[in-house]
Amino acid sequence: MFVQDDLQQRWWALEARLMERFGKKPDMEAILFLIGMQETGFIKAKITKEQKQDLMHVAVCTVLTPGGYFALEGKDKDGWPHFKQLKPMPNMPLPEQENFLKDYILLYFEETFKDDETV
Repeated sequence: MFVQDDLQQRWWALEARLMERFGKKPDMEAILFLIGMQETGFIKAKITKEQKQDLMHVAVCTVLTPGGYFALEGKDKDGWPHFKQLKPMPNMPLPEQENFLKDYILLYFEETFKDDETV
């Protein structure tokens, strides 16, 4: 239970930092979308639903790379990263899947922005 409480506290702290920065409390989809934009540099005024899904896919692959689930294969001519799946995702109930992903998202922010106080 303590590990779960720690994860939730760290998640709330991340949400608070992002809310302070962007003025709106983000859900997990919004956080993945932000990570996808960060990783691709893809920023446009209008983004299609497919592009949003692609950005979130990049984010999921990126955050799960340290766990050995994906490896970056390279980037295409447009600069979009492409990943190779190295091992299957663990089979777990939905709430555990969400916590699994939250833990990797937190690791991403800790590693990517460790010297940046703004996020």
